[in-house]
Amino acid sequence: MAAKEFLFNLLFPIQCLNCQKEGDWLCPDCFSLIDIAVHQFCPFCRPQKIVLDGQTCTFCKRSQKLKGLFSASSYKDFIVKRLILQFKYEPFVKELSQPLSSLILQHFRMLDHPPVFFRDKTGFVLIPVPLHRRKLKWRGFNQAEEIAKRLSLVLKIPLIPDVLFKIKETQPQVELTAEMRKENVKGVFVCRNENSIKNKKILLVDDVFTTGATMEECARVLKDGGAKEVWGVAVARE
Repeated sequence: MAAKEFLFNLLFPIQCLNCQKEGDWLCPDCFSLIDIAVHQFCPFCRPQKIVLDGQTCTFCKRSQKLKGLFSASSYKDFIVKRLILQFKYEPFVKELSQPLSSLILQHFRMLDHPPVFFRDKTGFVLIPVPLHRRKLKWRGFNQAEEIAKRLSLVLKIPLIPDVLFKIKETQPQVELTAEMRKENVKGVFVCRNENSIKNKKILLVDDVFTTGATMEECARVLKDGGAKEVWGVAVARE
């Protein structure tokens, strides 16, 4: 550990964001308090409907580019929401990618029907939902990419960060209605280096899934670029 980092940790010790116990940003006790989903749910059904891995939802019968969604927990969970907000907003805690990715991994392990990539990783790649360059400069990192990096290390699935790009700035989705969110993200993403995703099965990573407008638009662009299928992966679903 560098002397500067040691001194910083000495003056400002790492504390659990929930209980303030020193040592971890999320201590094991508080991690155990989070309700982690053991089912996969349709991304678009309201109320949520359980679907099986590899199957299209038979309830909403919606024509969608996003084949399915893995979401570890609910954004209504106080601890999860606090972690995500501290990860994305000042003062940024980039290291929160570790506990947030751990929630996703635990979700994968606890699912009643294990993900297909647990059995066969052939053709799977991880792609983060991108940020516009101005937002990236402000934050200093793409939170979705940081989570995807850790997932890639554990799952042994390649991460491809140079395929999907956000070329236009948009209004924050949180401020908009569901219909406005769809319009807000139309035409803002482009796919480059398409050969690297041709016939691939994409795990599209983001922090929060709300209406699905962003992921659905990203999935459309990736499918147009040659991807075989696109699955959403999120820490939390609102």
